[in-house]
Amino acid sequence: MRQECQMRPMMQPRRRQSAGSDREQQFRPWREQTCSLNYGRLPASLSAERIKVNVPMRFGMCRPERFWSQPFDERRELVRQIADHGFDHIYMADHVSFRDGHGSDGFVEIAGLSQMHPTMGIMISIYLLPLRHPLPVARQLATIEQIAPDRMLFGVGVGGDDPHEVEVCGVDPKTRGRRTNESLHIIRALMRGETLDFDGNFFKLAKARIKPAFTRNIPILIGGRSDAALNRTALYGDGWIGVWCSPERYAAAVNAIDEAAHSAGRTNVGWMHGYQPWAGIADTREEARRLVAKAMENFYRVPFEKFERYTPYGTPDDVAAALQPYVDSGCRVMNLKIVAASDNQEIAGAAAVRSALLKKRRQATA
Repeated sequence: MRQECQMRPMMQPRRRQSAGSDREQQFRPWREQTCSLNYGRLPASLSAERIKVNVPMRFGMCRPERFWSQPFDERRELVRQIADHGFDHIYMADHVSFRDGHGSDGFVEIAGLSQMHPTMGIMISIYLLPLRHPLPVARQLATIEQIAPDRMLFGVGVGGDDPHEVEVCGVDPKTRGRRTNESLHIIRALMRGETLDFDGNFFKLAKARIKPAFTRNIPILIGGRSDAALNRTALYGDGWIGVWCSPERYAAAVNAIDEAAHSAGRTNVGWMHGYQPWAGIADTREEARRLVAKAMENFYRVPFEKFERYTPYGTPDDVAAALQPYVDSGCRVMNLKIVAASDNQEIAGAAAVRSALLKKRRQATA
């Protein structure tokens, strides 16, 4: 089955060197780049096989549910435990006013978390980019890179779970994807150190720049379940973050992204695709289901049965067995949102899932 992303060809910008050391980029009116998704031409496992050979496995854990209500020393101890269990990063979501008004600012949280441990990686997953102007976002990324060098991953999405959250920020939900594409183009250029002139449908910039310059391109992972999200990943991302999909869909998406990126001229991407499941852990499947169902219904205000097919629960071994097919399909950033009876049990459960998945991977590559 072939599915085309109907986007207008992008007119290539003319570049000129300024009299100083800054690179400048003069744009004609913005047009989005063409990219095709093809689910059928190559075996779905082809990209996954390349990723297995070339890309290391990373594990992230969502910061514990009760984390910010703890005294400072206990927060720092929880982060130390997560690091000692071998996790590469802690991640957290970003919402302005989700469902009934709940939310938290992803950049504020990762700034705080970055100071709880000297080396632990930090990630926003997922940041609602269309609700923000890309220039201040680029500044926030540069600042985080200064206070926590080489430690950030940036997960980006369009906010499809609650259109009202988009509306109350003054953004037409129908424009979320196009705004995000423009923002990603701008942020990528600024991370490269360019001085940018940009004439888009949503953003217009004249001689925009970020100094001090970025010392690296912060990896950007793009979330979403639609073909538009896969297309966005192929054009702008270092990886895709899947959620609530089957292993078969995941494998097909990984392959389609790789092909679409090649068709757009991105032939040397070190893909770091992710998967971000909720999971319930307890001594029995019944108790694990009860815990994760309650947490998800409280957060999403949707019956758990809508998520249950893609939400593992049970012992750590049960959860690892359910997630293994995603690793086999090319997942290399496993972000675990564990629900258990306490913060310490969440950390211990996540660590056990990580150990089981790594053991299976070592056996497969021996």
